[in-house]
Amino acid sequence: MAQDEKAKAKTEQAKGKVKETLGQAVGNERMTAEGKAEQSKGDARQAKEKTKDAFRH
Repeated sequence: MAQDEKAKAKTEQAKGKVKETLGQAVGNERMTAEGKAEQSKGDARQAKEKTKDAFRH
């Protein structure tokens, strides 16, 4: 389960970065903002999993 959540976090971060970069390239501020939001969501999920791991060890 934890590996699945970590994979989701990485996927969200990557998708967000792509969307942000694409939005910047075409001048679409909404797409850029959505990309940053996805990255933040991935960052939060990753932080949650790291916290869980710290308590497991």
